[in-house]
Amino acid sequence: MKPKFGWFDVVLYLILLGVVLSALYPFVYMIAVSFSGVVPVLKGQVWLWPKEFNVATYASVFEKPEIGRAYLNTILYTVLGTVISLLVTGAGAYALSKKHLIFQKGFMIMIVITLFFSGGMIPTFLVVRSYHLIDTIWAMILPTAVSSWNLIVMRTFFSGIPQEVEESGKIDGLTDIGIFFRLVLPLSKAILATIGLFYGVAIWNNFFSALLYLRDADLFPLQVIVRNMVLQGQGTGAGNIGGDTLIVDEAIKYAAIVITTVPILLVYPFLQKYFAKGALIGSIKG
Repeated sequence: MKPKFGWFDVVLYLILLGVVLSALYPFVYMIAVSFSGVVPVLKGQVWLWPKEFNVATYASVFEKPEIGRAYLNTILYTVLGTVISLLVTGAGAYALSKKHLIFQKGFMIMIVITLFFSGGMIPTFLVVRSYHLIDTIWAMILPTAVSSWNLIVMRTFFSGIPQEVEESGKIDGLTDIGIFFRLVLPLSKAILATIGLFYGVAIWNNFFSALLYLRDADLFPLQVIVRNMVLQGQGTGAGNIGGDTLIVDEAIKYAAIVITTVPILLVYPFLQKYFAKGALIGSIKG
C-alpha cells in the first residue's frame, strides 16, 4: 500500500521548507553581496543573485597579508588538532570500554562530572601558562584536545565491538596497543569520521582560545581575523568608493565569512555516509 499524502504532510513540508529557506537565505545573501559590483551594493539592489558580477571583493580580501597567513594557521590547527584529538580520545575511549580496567567506574564518574562542571576560564589559563603553551600552536590544540561527550560516544561504540575480534588478535600475538591500531581502528571508520568531523569543525571555528592564549598576530587563526573585520569594520581601500564605507565594507566582511565557511562545508559530503551511522551506533548502548 502506498502511504497516504494528506494535508498534514503538506503543512509539515511547508514548515520544513520555511526552516530550510530561513537557514539558507543569510548565506545566499552574503554570497550574492560578496560577488556583486559596488553600485548595486551601495543602492541595496542585491537580494538573491549577484549584480554586476565581479570578484574584486575577494581580491581585496586576499590582498590582506594576514588573511593568507591566518588561513594556513587554521588549516594547521585543524588538521593537527583533529588527528591528536582522535588519537587521544580513541585511546581513552577504548581503555574505558573494558570492564576489567582497574577503577573503570571511577574514571567514568570523573569524566561525566566534567560534562556539568568545569574549572573555569582563569584556572584553565593558569594551567596553560604553567605548561608554557602561551603563544605557541599547542595552545590552540592541547587545551581542547579531548571532549568528554565525544569520549563517551566513542566508548559506547567500542563496547559494541565483538570480543572475538580482540581474542583473535591475542591469539596472533598482538598486544593491546596492536589490537587497538590494527583491528579496532580499521573497524571504527564510521565513528572516527563522525567524531573527527565534530573536532574539525570545532577547531576550525575556534577563536576564543586564540584570544586567550595567543599574543603573536602571526599565529592568529582565520576566525580571529574575520572577527576583527566584522566587529571593528576593518576594510580596504575599496570601502571608500561611493563615499559610503559601511555597505562596501559589509561586502568585504561577507566575502571573508564565505572564505572561512566554504572549506569546512566542502568536507561534510565526503563524511556524510559515515556520519549518520557513526552517530547512531555510538548512541545506542549505554
